[in-house]
Amino acid sequence: MYKINYSRDGTRWISWRNRHGKQVLDGNSNPYDIFLKDLEPPIVARFVRFIPVTDHSMNVCMRVELYGCVWLDGLVSYNAPAGQQFVLPGGSIIYLNDSVYDGAVGYSMTEGLGQLTDGVSGLDDFTQTHEYHVWPGYDYVGWRNESAPSGYIEIMFEFDRIRNFTTMKVHCNNMFAKGVKIFKEVQCYFRSEANEWEPNAVSFPLVLDDVNPSARFVTVPLHHRMASAIKCQYHFADTWMMFSEITFQSDAAMYNNSGALPTSPVAPTTYDPMLKVDDSNTRILIGCLVAIIFILLAIIVIILWRQFWQKMLEKASRRMLDDEMTVSLSLPSESSMFNNNRSSSPSEQESNSTYDRIFPLRPDYQEPSRLIRKLPEFAPGEEESGCSGVAKPAQPSGPEGAPHYAEADIVNLQGVTGGNTYSVPAVTMDLLSGKDVAVEEFPRKLLTFKEKLGEGQFGEVHLCEVEGMEKFKDKDFALDVSANQPVLVAVKMLRADANKNARNDFLKEIKIMSRLKDPNIIRLLAVCITEDPLCMITEYMENGDLNQFLSRHEPPSSASSNAPTVSYANLKFMATQIASGMKYLSSLNFVHRDLATRNCLVGKNYTIKIADFGMSRNLYSGDYYRIQGRAVLPIRWMSWESILLGKFTTASDVWAFGVTLWETFTFCQEQPYSQLSDEQVIENTGEFFRDQGRQTYLPQPAICPDSVYKLMLSCWRRDTKHRPSFQEIHLLLLQQGDE
Repeated sequence: MYKINYSRDGTRWISWRNRHGKQVLDGNSNPYDIFLKDLEPPIVARFVRFIPVTDHSMNVCMRVELYGCVWLDGLVSYNAPAGQQFVLPGGSIIYLNDSVYDGAVGYSMTEGLGQLTDGVSGLDDFTQTHEYHVWPGYDYVGWRNESAPSGYIEIMFEFDRIRNFTTMKVHCNNMFAKGVKIFKEVQCYFRSEANEWEPNAVSFPLVLDDVNPSARFVTVPLHHRMASAIKCQYHFADTWMMFSEITFQSDAAMYNNSGALPTSPVAPTTYDPMLKVDDSNTRILIGCLVAIIFILLAIIVIILWRQFWQKMLEKASRRMLDDEMTVSLSLPSESSMFNNNRSSSPSEQESNSTYDRIFPLRPDYQEPSRLIRKLPEFAPGEEESGCSGVAKPAQPSGPEGAPHYAEADIVNLQGVTGGNTYSVPAVTMDLLSGKDVAVEEFPRKLLTFKEKLGEGQFGEVHLCEVEGMEKFKDKDFALDVSANQPVLVAVKMLRADANKNARNDFLKEIKIMSRLKDPNIIRLLAVCITEDPLCMITEYMENGDLNQFLSRHEPPSSASSNAPTVSYANLKFMATQIASGMKYLSSLNFVHRDLATRNCLVGKNYTIKIADFGMSRNLYSGDYYRIQGRAVLPIRWMSWESILLGKFTTASDVWAFGVTLWETFTFCQEQPYSQLSDEQVIENTGEFFRDQGRQTYLPQPAICPDSVYKLMLSCWRRDTKHRPSFQEIHLLLLQQGDE
């Protein structure tokens, strides 16, 4: 038998105990046997001691192997009020204390870790538990509102170093029938090392859910704040508030402003004539030579790798010509995915291009509608202008209108101003190549900047007010405002120091946007391109994006507060408009690649228009997964083939529409797959690929009828050709609306 002591700082040692309070662990009695023991709860420590326990004095020999993983959260301790007791109507007592907390416990808990970080999420019914032979309520730590006169519970989290925080996830119980709800608001304060708490807190209000009693993770964006300690105040929404798990998504900060390190006394040195002199110069020289050798080897490997792929590409090109394909394959320089940093001519190709390559249709892909709706014809007088610069692709060798697909490796979906980029077929760029932009130049001085919506590598997106816009709009387009009233617009602005490739991509985006004319797609109204900084002015809707709009509303059946409501009919009406806009894009073979409620804007009378700058907003940074700092991907909205194979098609947009529909009918109260981490979401896509019945689907929302949920499931079918087209989705939603 033995005990385990552990420490996180090397100073304070803690005796490990299991979930029943037992400290002594059983060992093996036969020295030839291996005795494997799971440590529940797990230990978070830097130092571990094993202490043999015997009935009498004896020599003990132990061989110990300790298995675990690196603790990446960086959380060292949390301080919180002690949990309390919940008395059921029958008199039964539910203990909601933190029973495995390893710090000091009294009226409050200090300098320790416990159940809030043990990796176990509680069940929907807090009186039940995952563990065996423990008391009811074991998984949760709970507090009653009477114990907090200020109306909130304060928990302070200490970390090992200054970190860059993205989000906080809190697993909360929501059995509102028993007076338990998620918190209605949280305020987080930040501190770096021993400094004072910063006054500008992050405040995040929540819309309460009185329909679904399920426990859930609540994701709180922390907007990349830098700190070594966080103090969060969780405000009560009802009599009780119960947490089972709190996690943070963060990375170590790139710098540390903690000041000078403490110095330790230097031990006196003594001279030993038997010691050899350490020739440090020789060691440095040897180290430099070894480093140079490794660098040369790396260069050789890179050269050989490039030569290998050049040969492979040459073989592929010859094979394509020999097969006499019925459509011409566009070279990377001839396919356009506007807003990416790429030169427009073949002579300016770069190895780090993020353009989509256009490939012929394969049998295992759903065929979007052929170019049944062409872009508006150009007037005969429209010739080349300064805004041109799109490389003209090769003419198709097959019949006109042959379907194209945008296929990409893992690419950066962000454009120069931070928004996502449409994937545009080469045949469409051929129609636009060398044509002028049919949009009026707008006087820059009439723009009144209100706030910055987002930003990208080379530009920004601003919310502005303008007057006199009706003089510059197209004749076939009517602004939804009274005459001479200010109009809200979104202004994409390219920074003056942007490079040539970014400017070309920005002008390509203007050219594409000027041809999109659909009542459910954001329109380009005017441009400012005669001088720097270049700007494009697009519509903006008075009610903001659909995500924020729905999160401020409730379904009529759960209207327990003063929050406004949205009826089922209006939800269906908004979903139908999204399908209509996507039907228009798919008819042009455009792939949106970031369809979500954050990219849908809401106007008067629940009108919807699809936009493309949700990715640029810091508000939604938690919705995107960053890959090695190179690309951000909305993996919770992406199809399995987009994540695993890099294929973006109309069928993958259909998948994203299903997730957007799910967001709409949940009133955007949580992220899709909120119970899964980003890594688990990617693992789940692997289950979709393997198709062995272990994949996880989004659950049916409470107010969602079976017919709508059946439509969602059809959008998430594994085989792309079995997913419905946007024409079918739009027709189905119209028919259901008429019922």
